[in-house]
Amino acid sequence: MRIIAGRFKGFEITTPKSGTRPTTDRTKEAIFSHLTAIDILPDARVLDLFAGTGALGIEALSRGAKSLVAVEAAGPAASMLGKSFARLKKSKAWEPDMGARVVRTKAEKYVGMQGEGVRGESFDLIFIDPPYAFETDDCNMLMQTLVSDDIVDPRGVIMLERSARSDEPTAPEGWEITQSRKYGETAVFYFERCLE
Repeated sequence: MRIIAGRFKGFEITTPKSGTRPTTDRTKEAIFSHLTAIDILPDARVLDLFAGTGALGIEALSRGAKSLVAVEAAGPAASMLGKSFARLKKSKAWEPDMGARVVRTKAEKYVGMQGEGVRGESFDLIFIDPPYAFETDDCNMLMQTLVSDDIVDPRGVIMLERSARSDEPTAPEGWEITQSRKYGETAVFYFERCLE
C-alpha cells in the first residue's frame, strides 16, 4: 500500500497481516479529492481514529496537513504505525514543524480523555474508520462527544467511513452531513457545522 499523492507520494505503508480493513485506493482518491476541493488540508491538525495502517492520516500529511495523531487499539497495527512514522520522519520531504504520533488505545477512550481535558487538543480534520462491526449508534455518540467537547474545531470536518449496509449516521447537534457517497461496499460521510 502506497501514498497516492503529495510530498510523500510513493511512500510504502507497512500493513499488518490481518486485523485491518484498509481503505481502497479508489475510495481514498475520492475522499482526498473532496477534502482538497473544500480546502481543509493545508496546515490541518488531523486525528485518525481507528487508524489501522494509518493510510488516511499519512495521506493527509502528504497533501499538506501539519500534524497527525493516529489512534489505534490493536497492538500489531499500532506497532507498525510507529515504524511507518519513524520512516516517514527520515524522509527528505519531512519538515521540522510537522508532527506524527501513535496513541495505542481505543478511539472512544481517547476521545473521552480529550473531553476530560487530559490533553485538550483540537483538530481540523477527523477521520473515523471503525471496523464494520462497530455500531452506528456508537459512531453517532463518538461524533457528538467530538463536537460537544470541542475536540473538533468549529470550522473542521469529520469524515466517517462505514459499510454501505450500515444504518445511516446522524449528524451531531449543530452539524450536518454535507456530502455522502457510496463506493461499492463502502459509504463515506462528511460532517460540517451548520451555517448560521
